[in-house]
Amino acid sequence: MGKKGKSSGGGGADDGGSGGKSKNKGNAAKVRHILCEKHSKVMEAMENLRAGTSFDKVAEAYSEDKARQGGSLGWMVRGSMVGAFQDAAFLLPASSVSNPIYTDPPIKTQFGYHIIMVEDFK
Repeated sequence: MGKKGKSSGGGGADDGGSGGKSKNKGNAAKVRHILCEKHSKVMEAMENLRAGTSFDKVAEAYSEDKARQGGSLGWMVRGSMVGAFQDAAFLLPASSVSNPIYTDPPIKTQFGYHIIMVEDFK
């Protein structure tokens, strides 16, 4: 079904414990996301990703926040992201916009539905 989107889910199976780093991923992630208020719109974006469209192009077309420039949020440090978003980001492996590994299904936060990918950790 989803050929690229391996899911971390963000379901909380790994809540990160108290303190400590997660699997040598450091304390910062270079994050991109696609944010949509409506579930139907984020699922349209997901279909485009599954069809092979690059993450930055889908973000430009669908994301409803300031990260429309390819969905880039830049370097985000642990503790600066909302819970479910942060959990998902630090469970994902690093990948590229042309061959992204992203959250599938999207992650729900108070801001809407996010499809998240991480380009790097430090």
